[in-house]
Amino acid sequence: MSNGRAGGLPDSVGRNIEAVAGFYEAEERKISGPQDFIEKTSSFAGRPGYLAFLVVFIALWMILNLLASQLGWMQFDAPPFFWLQGIVSLYALLIGTAVLIRQERGARLAEQRAHLDLQVNLLTESKVAKVIELMEELRRDLPNVADRHDPEVASMQTPASPHAVLSALETHAADKKA
Repeated sequence: MSNGRAGGLPDSVGRNIEAVAGFYEAEERKISGPQDFIEKTSSFAGRPGYLAFLVVFIALWMILNLLASQLGWMQFDAPPFFWLQGIVSLYALLIGTAVLIRQERGARLAEQRAHLDLQVNLLTESKVAKVIELMEELRRDLPNVADRHDPEVASMQTPASPHAVLSALETHAADKKA
């Protein structure tokens, strides 16, 4: 195990970090111009400072319209502020759609990560079962170790069938609904 990486991390951890970073970089390169614009817009609109800007904008709009006649100006949007309602409604529609588009891409990425996690977990489970099997074989072959049967170890030697686990989960979920 080498500590050649920054922070004293083993090379294997560094390679994993680079692989994950590569995955995210590849996903970022797939983003189209319009998608990038939508994501940046919805990210900007999701900041607390932007909420404060909206509140100030709406308050100023209402105050200026209410004080316009006293200041000798013409009201550009008299109460109940028809134009303000239209602007806010259009903005809500656009920002809501932008957020949904961004969330859809995020959901696809999360699904890809979950699939990768599942694949790695299945591979790890298979490898652990093999290690247990080899350890048990070694234990049986060593003359100075007493031979004994351990039912828990015996069950761990066989990798779990993903189909059997999925079927058990579905049965459990169906039983809970009933």
